[in-house]
Amino acid sequence: MLKENTKPFISVVMPIYNEEKYISQCIESLLKQDYPKDKMEWIFVDGCSTDNTVSILNDYQNKNPGLIKVFNNPNKTVPYAMNVGIKNSVGKFIIRLDAHAEYADDYFSKCVYYLQTTDADNVGGVIETKSVGNVGEAIAAVVSSKFGVGNSQFRTNGEDGYVDTVPFGAFRREVFEKYGMYDERLTRNQDNEMNFRIRSNGGKIFLSNDIKLAYYSRNTIKGILKMAFQNGMWNVITMKLCPGSMGVRHFVPLAFLLSLIFMPILSAFVPVFWWLFLAEILLYSALNVVCSLNNQNGTGKTHFFLKLIIFPLFHICYGAGSLFGIFKLHKFK
Repeated sequence: MLKENTKPFISVVMPIYNEEKYISQCIESLLKQDYPKDKMEWIFVDGCSTDNTVSILNDYQNKNPGLIKVFNNPNKTVPYAMNVGIKNSVGKFIIRLDAHAEYADDYFSKCVYYLQTTDADNVGGVIETKSVGNVGEAIAAVVSSKFGVGNSQFRTNGEDGYVDTVPFGAFRREVFEKYGMYDERLTRNQDNEMNFRIRSNGGKIFLSNDIKLAYYSRNTIKGILKMAFQNGMWNVITMKLCPGSMGVRHFVPLAFLLSLIFMPILSAFVPVFWWLFLAEILLYSALNVVCSLNNQNGTGKTHFFLKLIIFPLFHICYGAGSLFGIFKLHKFK
């Protein structure tokens, strides 16, 4: 690792909105970082929170003057917040964080280390998904499994190496000068689009298992299904606005939902579709049972019946969001 006097100044940028349940534990994890505080600035960009987020943040700011800076984001969305933070930052490296997470004590140090020892433009780590309560633990297990979210390496503990995208990310400042700022049209998927733009222009994204964070997922079925629907919708919109930025895996739930709708209809005209539909249902059900039994997410509990329900609901709502997004495409240019 680098000597104390050779460590570069870094800017941490965090978009926030109504985070009173998470902001304190997030900041406490930042205060434990082994990176020197005089080599950092933490920029929080608030999207007009209506809860106690800003009040809590102000308390920490009073205790840590010069370290914590707060800016307002009247547009509320993440890409606007990131662009406000980047424009007001001075660090050599810019580390994008999320308030729904806690970060390992060496998170900043490891981000800086891999930025300085690889040729990557953006580096990131692996997520341990956490939640609260039996339902929350089941949801965390679902979104940490390959059956739940596909081949998302940073969620499923992928190996070190160059990848398509990473969670949040630590960037070289010149990335935004060379490739542009965050796309403010995107309410979601702005990280995917940014990383796609970097790669399309010859840049590289590096994932390291040494960089660790814990992310708090939704802890209600309603919450996770709403998230799935919105993600599915924005995948389609992002595909139109930024062609190539979304992978095939993002549209598997849509294909699954369409098969559930159309294969029974087609089977009335072509009997073979009935057998294909039956085979699909049997295969999906078998995978659902196996993954609901085996995917424990480190909790020591299987939450079998909860996951047996959440997996298909998550996939169907995700697909429904994508289907809904198709009908909204005419609103986006």
